[in-house]
Amino acid sequence: MFGADFPVVPERMALINVDMQNCFVHGYPVSAPDGLELQERINRLAAACRAAGIAVVHCSHVVRPDGSNIGVMGELIPPVREGMIDKGSRSAALHDGLAVEEGDILLDKPRFGAFHGTDLEMVLRARGIDTVVVTGIATNVCCETTAREANVRDFRVFFLSDGTSTFAMGELSKDEIQKATLTTLGACFAQVLGVDEMIARIEAAASRPAAAE
Repeated sequence: MFGADFPVVPERMALINVDMQNCFVHGYPVSAPDGLELQERINRLAAACRAAGIAVVHCSHVVRPDGSNIGVMGELIPPVREGMIDKGSRSAALHDGLAVEEGDILLDKPRFGAFHGTDLEMVLRARGIDTVVVTGIATNVCCETTAREANVRDFRVFFLSDGTSTFAMGELSKDEIQKATLTTLGACFAQVLGVDEMIARIEAAASRPAAAE
């Protein structure tokens, strides 16, 4: 009843890789349990994107160390108030295992979504991009917020089911949260695919001009 089948046109696409920072990838209370495995899949996807000419954007959720732009987020989330995502801290740095290549775009964002308080939309529009692929941590927080922000700005959104991850919250398990988030996004905000399928579609699209010559 619901769902989309968006075209894959590499020159009009960007990978928005959300918050693959130390505190979210491994070894912290808010780290995804499978963060290191997720990172390997994201690195593989990013490599396919670069080979096809798709822009790669790495986002970092950071705030000013002096606390001047923490706002209500600090009232809601004690680790933020305690400095976990302070710009320049080890915990807020991109994980060493994340493949960041020359030409990739690095974006600092002060809130959950990658569009709020940043120039991301300007960067994408300037490149003629109308479609984004969302990966990273956490599925139901920064990734979901970014997907919704992109959707309401009329970007087509691919949201990757195994290219995002989260952690248990309250009485809900990681898997329950993941399933609920993917279901909602897939119904109203994005096309949900797996990493392997996304790579296959990108590689197929990238090979078409050569095949046609």
